[in-house]
Amino acid sequence: MKKQMVLCTKLPEKRMEEIKEFCDITIAGELKHGKGNVTEEMTKEECTGFEIVVLGDEYAGADTIQTWAEAGMKFIGAAKGTPVTVDNEAVKAAGLRLSYTPGRNRVAVAEFNMGLMIAAARHLTLSATGLLKGEHTGPAKENIYDVPDVKNVTFGPLDEKHPFTDYGIGFELYGKKLGVAGYGAIGREVAVRAKAFGMEILAYDPYMPAEKIEADGAKAVDLDTMLRECDMLSIHLPVLESTKGMVNKEWFSKMKPTAYVINTARAAVIDQKDFIEALRNKAIAGAAVDVYWEEPVPANHPLLSMRNVVCTPHMAGLTTDVDNWSGEMMAQEVLAYVKGEERKYIWNR
Repeated sequence: MKKQMVLCTKLPEKRMEEIKEFCDITIAGELKHGKGNVTEEMTKEECTGFEIVVLGDEYAGADTIQTWAEAGMKFIGAAKGTPVTVDNEAVKAAGLRLSYTPGRNRVAVAEFNMGLMIAAARHLTLSATGLLKGEHTGPAKENIYDVPDVKNVTFGPLDEKHPFTDYGIGFELYGKKLGVAGYGAIGREVAVRAKAFGMEILAYDPYMPAEKIEADGAKAVDLDTMLRECDMLSIHLPVLESTKGMVNKEWFSKMKPTAYVINTARAAVIDQKDFIEALRNKAIAGAAVDVYWEEPVPANHPLLSMRNVVCTPHMAGLTTDVDNWSGEMMAQEVLAYVKGEERKYIWNR
């Protein structure tokens, strides 16, 4: 007899065919109703009575988990890099283990992170926005295809009217030192890419063996060394009680006044007031951030009006490829369970 499985997130078609050999699959949650259209009560009702429950972004609190377990749930998975939407303590209390998809968006975030580093170093958003607003442009022309025969086409002499004077002249990543705070899946992907840019990597992670860090060509260093020497600091810390507000004025006071902070992790790990003050007082040169303490970010937030800060709306981990990586990992977890094999991705934090 086939096992009963309820699915709330997309899995690769090839894996679906494999799973169907072992399971009857019922579609529910956001996969059925669409993103943002599902309450926990809906999920609780739709997923009750199934041996295998696979969630995406749906919430499942203690009462929901208990209800599912009492109704025969033996497997639960959440296709997320950090499954905070599921009460893992309730999962443990039911004698079960929570499967998840660690590092599913590590490539997406790492690539975006490099983009933010380049944007910050070369003042890309400041100059691009300025040009769109009409700063440093010439007069309108009736025929833009009628151009003068000039060998060296430039924006003119480097004087007080030149865009370089207004926006500043950036620097190269090559030869600079990148501090990586947190050498997990994403931190490592950033380090590997930054090394390809010719940067020297200084990694701080007291929970990661130094030999693993140095196998990638990075240097395992203590916190003070990383802060003192880095030209850019890339944050890759999880939000825990011990990390909330961890990046604060003590960190900034130890950094070079020419250094930049890049954050694609979570805003909660940075002390908001200390961060804003450090940027205003030029304790650090600038920043590039994709995450905020409240989202959507308030329209009057100081970061949005700072010329030395690049802001993007929490999009680093979102690509058309992420769901495929996540679905593949979760499908492997389901197949391992139905075949009686050991599962790889168990949430233990």
